[in-house]
Amino acid sequence: MSNPVTKLCVLISGNGSNLQAIIDEIKANRLNAEITGVVSNRPNAYGLERAKEAGIDAVCIDHTQYEDRNDYDSALKAQIDAFGADCVVLAGFMRILTPEFVNYFSGKLVNIHPSLLPKYKGLNTHQRAIDNGDSEHGVSVHFVTPELDGGPVIIQSRVPVFEDDTASDLAERVQEQERRIYPLVLSWYSEGRLMMRNNKAVLDDQELPESGYASE
Repeated sequence: MSNPVTKLCVLISGNGSNLQAIIDEIKANRLNAEITGVVSNRPNAYGLERAKEAGIDAVCIDHTQYEDRNDYDSALKAQIDAFGADCVVLAGFMRILTPEFVNYFSGKLVNIHPSLLPKYKGLNTHQRAIDNGDSEHGVSVHFVTPELDGGPVIIQSRVPVFEDDTASDLAERVQEQERRIYPLVLSWYSEGRLMMRNNKAVLDDQELPESGYASE
């Protein structure tokens, strides 16, 4: 018996390249999921256009129109619930979420972060890797917990850092890996193979190590 289709709500702030990768995998029948809605906190995010072109409900909940984080997150939570999401996918969503929001969606909230966590939480990760003389950099997909970029890692993908790299060179290399591993993680989730248990990422009933699945 096949698994029911997993309903995804994707949160974005910008271009939406990871959103597009997920849309493409669903269209190719490699991901048993449906994106029931896309939400951006910025009205000019190109990802909203990507969603509309794919026939997906897309809304902007503009953070500048809210008094504080709690008010904003309450509106966001209500919209996600209205979309009936089984899983909330942060795909370049540039907002720090309140603990109340994160705990409400605990175990259903995943994020992609452009570094090999726990290295370089926060912003400007590519430049920080270059400035520190790192020989490798990469990307992590993780469950979201109240600690910023601190939830259990599901998978990481590594890329080399070359001597003459700029931050944009490195970003391009990392984004190529992002578009590969994020749909993979969502396919595990949609197949019922992936969950968060006791603040650990669990795949096929096995706790994953701190660096996630088969770090590569």
